[in-house]
Formats: sequence, C-alpha cells, structure tokens
Amino acid sequence: MTAAVPPDLPVPRLVVWRHGRTEWNATGRFQGQLDPPLDAEGHAQAARTAPHLVAGGLDPDTTVVVSSDLVRAAETAAVLTALLGVPLRLDERLREHHLGAWEGLTRDEVSARHPEQYAAWLAGRPVEGRGGEDAPAVAARALAALSDLPPAEVAVVVTHGGTGGRLMEALLELGPQHRRVFGPLANCGWSELVRQGTRWRLMRHNCAVAALPAGANQGVEGPVPRSVPAPVDAGATPEEGSPAPTEDADVAL
Repeated sequence: MTAAVPPDLPVPRLVVWRHGRTEWNATGRFQGQLDPPLDAEGHAQAARTAPHLVAGGLDPDTTVVVSSDLVRAAETAAVLTALLGVPLRLDERLREHHLGAWEGLTRDEVSARHPEQYAAWLAGRPVEGRGGEDAPAVAARALAALSDLPPAEVAVVVTHGGTGGRLMEALLELGPQHRRVFGPLANCGWSELVRQGTRWRLMRHNCAVAALPAGANQGVEGPVPRSVPAPVDAGATPEEGSPAPTEDADVAL
C-alpha cells in the first residue's frame, strides 16, 4: 500500500507534541486507548516543555491547540493553553492507536500470551489477530481531525506515540516500507512540520526538554531546562517493532 496524499490542511505549520509520561509508560505497559493520567514526571515534563514551545514562535493570536481527549494528552495540552491563554480543543480522533488485546499488558505479558503476534511486531510485520486498528485507519482519522481545524498559522497537535508517528508519515507521504525512517517520539517530545508548496517537510524531530543535572547551573537560580534531542533508545512501539528498553511500551506504535 502506498501512502495517501494528505489533504490540504488549513494550517501550514504543525507542532506534533506527544504527551508526558504516565506510570504505565514508566513500567512498560501498553496503553492504547486506555486512559491512565500523567505521573509526577509527566507533569514536570509538560511544565518545562511548554515554555520552550512558546519560545519557538507560538503567538496566541495565530495558534490553535488541539489534543486527544485521553487524559494524559489533555493534561499535557492544558499546560500550554494556560500559558498561551488560548482555548483547548479536544478531539477523540487524535486518540492513541487502539491495540485490541494488547491494551493494559506489559511487553513480557504480550510476549507470553501472544508469542506469534509479538514476534511479528519485533520483525516489523503486520500484527494479525490482535484486534484494534490498523495503521492506515489511525492516520486517516488524525488527518480528518486536522482538516477540521480553523485557519491558523500554526497548530499544536497534542497526541500519542503511535498516532503522532502515523500522522507524520501520512503528511510526509511515506509508505509502509519507510516506517522506520525516523524514530518515535519520546514522552513530551515534539516534531515540527511545515508545508512548502504542495508538500510537507519535517523541520525538527523528537525534540525534548531535559532538566540540567544538579550543579550544572551554578550561578543561576532554579533549574534551567534545555532543549535536547530525545535519547536514541527512547523506545519502540507495537507498529514499528524494534526492540527497546522495558520502559514506555507505547512509544513505537
């Protein structure tokens, strides 16, 4: 299957921002469309990342913020909308990839209960018999959500590892053979895409804000976060299939 040509969206610049960490991310449990909230670190990630997004050129008069209605995404997005003073749009079409029988299970549990499915995931093959959604359906609903946005100069799209990946692949017109061209978004990582002519271009990918280690900010009051690329081993998700640490099972959806 070739990638579908993306629609002519009413926004020429997109910031695709993944939600902050949840306890399930930290313990390697697949979330899918189940709805755990941010943990303490997830709230901290959102708090230190939102000002960097604003500093990257978000103007309240020209920015729209739209989020998945799952609580971990909505909580992340609310930090940014409070800072910008703009309304938050919630859209269920930006929810995470529905994972069927895998939702709520850890990697080890999936491996034990569904070994053939797990092997297909690790090999990068389609996962048969799991239930839930396939990748083209996820991309189609996410694109439909963006097509319904009001005209704006930039949209911040607060979503999930799997949905964010499928959305960017669709915008960049990447077919399934290119699924591993770029890595997945880390918790609270973001990517930026800009429309140039009739095509979309990836300008930044998987940026994150990390607090400096203790003592690294001597002479400056308070912690000084910095924008850095997310770790290369940030993880893999069920639709990309590469091995990853036990943390953050959803990141490669």
